[in-house]
Amino acid sequence: MPGPSVPFPPMEAELVKELPAGDGWQYEPKWDGFRGVLENDGGELALWSRNGKPLLRYFPELRPLGDLLPPHSALDGEIVIARDGVLDFDSMQLRLHPAESRIRKLSAEIPADFVVFDVLLWDGAALHERPLEERRAQLERFGDGFRLSPTTREPKRAQAWLDSFEAAGLDGVIAKKLGVSYLPGSRDAVLKVKPYKTADCVVVGVRWKEKPTRIATLLLGLYGERGEMDYVGSAAVAAGRHAQIAERVMPLLEGAPERGFSEPNRWGGGELEESALRPELVAEVRYDKVQGSRFRHGTRFLRFREDKEPRDCTWREVRPPRNPNDPTFESLLAAAG
Repeated sequence: MPGPSVPFPPMEAELVKELPAGDGWQYEPKWDGFRGVLENDGGELALWSRNGKPLLRYFPELRPLGDLLPPHSALDGEIVIARDGVLDFDSMQLRLHPAESRIRKLSAEIPADFVVFDVLLWDGAALHERPLEERRAQLERFGDGFRLSPTTREPKRAQAWLDSFEAAGLDGVIAKKLGVSYLPGSRDAVLKVKPYKTADCVVVGVRWKEKPTRIATLLLGLYGERGEMDYVGSAAVAAGRHAQIAERVMPLLEGAPERGFSEPNRWGGGELEESALRPELVAEVRYDKVQGSRFRHGTRFLRFREDKEPRDCTWREVRPPRNPNDPTFESLLAAAG
């Protein structure tokens, strides 16, 4: 566990949909990686997850950061991997591998970075007891050699981040109250702003609660560049809307192709039986993030789209072409310098 002087567990954030109004807030990017507390207060360099698990063995390329850290010091940040300017959470998960040889290989091929956004201890000083703005000033003073997260106190700039951050693979914006000391494990002074997005997907299958009368979830697909259907996730069918949804979906069971997914072995639902549908119905769903080729979490069914052809439901729904002015991982960090 972290050294005796390190406040732990890390501060948490309350999820909200909009930026907080008024003065008194500092805004930062919400980095999409693994939370990490880097410290040497226990006698040697360590990197701890939010639940106290050691992570340094999985990210050995971060060990040289210990040379920049005086004794009895600790930093709060995020371990991330960026590829072509975009954060790649799938690559993060690959690093949690039991084989040391595999870890060494991946650390050389897709090295991680540690983005620092708070200082807890420095050379024995308990900086976590000081207000946020003082901690940030100390971090900028001592943080030479570390990758520092950019910050702003301007809501307009934070909103611009929200509008463009998905292009860099980020996960929203963090808002922190000024004038507040570091509160281990608390959500009282930090907000995580993640506005939901919507996408139109083809309804390509159902997962049954009770076949053939009760539907558990709708299975969703998007067309790839070569015209193949990719499974992208599912949307639960609420009891109150079951009759409405079943009326539209059940007729599509007849004459349906056999699955018809580009990755048929990965769209299973465990013990629930599934059936394919004729890909003729479009559903608008709400989601928060795409990870790899899947919606990161479950989606919410909003409505059927009578006005849209299934063939128009492509990956452009959730991965629009990048704008040359969109931020990258590197450009964001350069703004912090």
